[in-house]
Amino acid sequence: MTGLLAYSLAGHDKGKIYFIVKEERDYFWLVDGKVRPLENPKKKNKKHVQIIKRNISVTLKEDTVESDIRQKSVTNESIKRTIKLYSKDIQEVK
Repeated sequence: MTGLLAYSLAGHDKGKIYFIVKEERDYFWLVDGKVRPLENPKKKNKKHVQIIKRNISVTLKEDTVESDIRQKSVTNESIKRTIKLYSKDIQEVK
């Protein structure tokens, strides 16, 4: 699931869109590029997250996101832009 977008379903950030940077057994590590930058990801239970399984214009392949993050290929700006483009696309559909 690394490299996909996800909605928060519970907590004070309910409804917010995040980018998944890491996956563990029961948790995702999420960033949004603004409040939660790559340097400070949010740890969130998988039960409280809805994966967005739609093609997104992310410039990275799903299986290489973690290594790209370590190599600084993914930036907070690229994550913010991806989330913004997705949000704009959703608004156009509504």
